[in-house]
Amino acid sequence: MIRTVRVLLLLLLLPALLTACGTEKADTGDARDPASAGTRGPASPSSVPRAELDARLRASGIAPELVYVTDVPGFTLAQQSVGVNGDDGFSAAYWAENGAVLHLYAERGSAADCPEGSACVAPANGRVVRISGEKVAADVLREAADAVHRPAPAELAALLPPAPTATAPVRRGDLPSYGDGAPDNSVGEGG
Repeated sequence: MIRTVRVLLLLLLLPALLTACGTEKADTGDARDPASAGTRGPASPSSVPRAELDARLRASGIAPELVYVTDVPGFTLAQQSVGVNGDDGFSAAYWAENGAVLHLYAERGSAADCPEGSACVAPANGRVVRISGEKVAADVLREAADAVHRPAPAELAALLPPAPTATAPVRRGDLPSYGDGAPDNSVGEGG
């Protein structure tokens, strides 16, 4: 009986625990101003070489020339949303306290194929940035599209997740030194 109560209590608490996932907020400083940009790890974002930032983008599957951002008052970048779009494009989402969300997608193409309900800009030949939203007025979409720009190195460093650090391989105790290297799943006495 007590075990059943504990299991039920855990099942009731599980949704509350999962609700806290994915609420990481990006640095709210002005990303165009290197002095106010947040730091990640030992190096400040403004000290990271552009070549290293581009290599990190390529490792994520994003073409560096397709990275664009926007600045809209009241909206904050959702750090966990930054990622690849399509083959090698870029995507990010910005959120507001009232629940509104702006989606930015940068890809190869032209603004001629802009979907209805989106604002599109073609900042360079063969590139298009599409802005769409949830609970967002058309004038806010247009403002976001007008503010689209290539990120400065400090702004780009703040967008990307921290660079991976080199670690030594983990030695597993269940892999035999002979045969095909499959894990040893034998069960001991009483098992």
